[in-house]
Amino acid sequence: MMTAQRSILVTSALPYANGPIHIGHLVEYIQTDIWARFQRMRGHRCYYVCADDAHGTPIMLRARQEGIDPETLIARVAEAHRADFRDFRISFDNYYSTHSPENQRFARLIYERNRDGGHIVRRTIRQAYDPVEKMFLPDRFIKGTCPKCGAEDQYGDNCEVCGASYSPAELKNPRSVVSGAVPEERESDHYFFRLRDFEDALRAWTRSGSLQPEVAHKLEEWFAAGLQEWDISRDAPYFGFEIPDHPGKYFYVWLDAPIGYMASFQNLCDRTPGLVFEDFWGLDAEAEIYHFIGKDIIYFHALFWPAMLQGAGFRTPSAVYAHGFLTVDGQKMSKSRGTFIQARTYLDHLNPEYLRYYFAAKLGPGVEDIDLNLEDFSRRVNADLVGKVVNIASRCAGFLTKRFEGELSPQLAEPALFAAFVQAGEAIAAAYEGRAFSRAVREIMALADRANQYIDEQAPWIVAKDPAQSERLQGICSLGINLFRVLMGYLRPILPATAEAAEQFLQIPPLTWDDLPNPLLAHRIAPFRPLMTRVDPKKIEAMLQAAKADLAATAPQAKKPAREPIAPEISYEDFAKLDLRIVRILEAEAVEGADRLLRLQVDLGDETRTVLAGIRAAYDPKDLVGKLTVLVANLAPRKMRFGVSEGMILAAGSGGRELFLLEPDAGAKPGMRVR
Repeated sequence: MMTAQRSILVTSALPYANGPIHIGHLVEYIQTDIWARFQRMRGHRCYYVCADDAHGTPIMLRARQEGIDPETLIARVAEAHRADFRDFRISFDNYYSTHSPENQRFARLIYERNRDGGHIVRRTIRQAYDPVEKMFLPDRFIKGTCPKCGAEDQYGDNCEVCGASYSPAELKNPRSVVSGAVPEERESDHYFFRLRDFEDALRAWTRSGSLQPEVAHKLEEWFAAGLQEWDISRDAPYFGFEIPDHPGKYFYVWLDAPIGYMASFQNLCDRTPGLVFEDFWGLDAEAEIYHFIGKDIIYFHALFWPAMLQGAGFRTPSAVYAHGFLTVDGQKMSKSRGTFIQARTYLDHLNPEYLRYYFAAKLGPGVEDIDLNLEDFSRRVNADLVGKVVNIASRCAGFLTKRFEGELSPQLAEPALFAAFVQAGEAIAAAYEGRAFSRAVREIMALADRANQYIDEQAPWIVAKDPAQSERLQGICSLGINLFRVLMGYLRPILPATAEAAEQFLQIPPLTWDDLPNPLLAHRIAPFRPLMTRVDPKKIEAMLQAAKADLAATAPQAKKPAREPIAPEISYEDFAKLDLRIVRILEAEAVEGADRLLRLQVDLGDETRTVLAGIRAAYDPKDLVGKLTVLVANLAPRKMRFGVSEGMILAAGSGGRELFLLEPDAGAKPGMRVR
């Protein structure tokens, strides 16, 4: 059925121009690309734009470390990003950069309109300053000793050990990450965006269906806590755009990053006759705009971004779709285990269509994390794509080529079966539209099973032995080819390269959704060539080894870091005061509002306790349940910002993801004292 043509603009979050694309990033770009390709197959005007996020302190400092200017760095990274996206068949209509004249123009325009509307205010703040590098320091560029628990080498805003939050001024023995100098505290004028001015409009927008239900629910918590003013300025030196009329002040990278969507689209409009920017971004525009993002940047896209747009007289997005993170074999991507895999490393060893299909088979419309289980990955690709879909064509094409010169029958052998395949397209289209890609894949693979069942039942290899059944043989194989064609049409948004190869084999133009109900009759196909090979486990292992080599090659060529200094000596009597006990972790959950804390319920043998532990970056809560570890049992309870902690569990490491719980040998039981 023909559908009314829609005008759609789709974006993905902008990758930071400070390093390579990895497979975790690709979840988003593959998800967005599948949706955009589906819309185009349906006949809609769908434009997919993106850009490198090219500003900020980290880029400025990395360029300085390499002895190059930031423009050279971002140009080099952009080239690598473009190559990775191209080879993963991400179908951008335009891939641009936030370091562009269009982005500078829109950043100034949006700022000035909000300023003139009274939504920008100036305030004097005190912040850390590096006297050697002569620059103000973001909190993450200061490290020192936690003022709460005494842990060393902690960031300027939050302790990864105890989870405490504090200001850089409270940090003990602070040092600049940039120069190593002791920061000074200096005053500076900054410019703030008054988010509360838009609270009513934001409440209405977030409840309008423009967000997933779980995201809208999370925003209600932020509304209840109160919307905070947003510091949109940074002091020189800074790689970015200078704020109009304020020399030495620059737009914070998060202000001009989402504006990059507009800038990239404007650049596309300037090169595309008939494509008008205002038809998409104007207040009365009827076109649809959709942002696909990770769940970690919801606050910026669901609050600051629509508020800035409203304050500047632009329309708000039709919807913002958030997705979860990627784990590999059930755990966070790990450099030491070789599962922190760069896009190029994957491409050097495996077919990108494998990963596109596997992600599609896992992705739903919500914000849940998805897992790349490498054993399941290999099994599913081999069974579904090679064993089911491609197998249909390979089972039928040989008979048609050898016996009928590739000519298909003039009519369908089983019209009802073909009609059932076509009828399933409505449900599959609805699944694609709703980003329920996993449901679409299940529907498609169920059809593939039916096609293979039909071929098994008809047994063309037996029919071929009887010359009198030549017409029947042609009909069986022709229907198989037509069922294969429909399946490849349904899979085309996910497997664009395989679909193109299938179209060459079928000798047809690119498939559209509206083409699928029309079978190929009395049509000649080309000789069959394998469309996809099975996943080779050796290549997966080679990829993992290469990922480890990538880590070694990109590791800083600096001196091996010195071990943490040993604390002052204590007496045996002092040590004996510690009562260390074996405990079993019964429950583990993330602490709402704390980036690094987990709340653990531990079994001490004859009692349970609640412990707040700063190990969230290193462990998934569900992986901790059932583990034995060591607790400082006689530590006085401590009231923290997020509750009372009744003890301290012991871990080794440098902090962050490099933390390892102390685990006793098998046979230890909760309550045993460590001696």
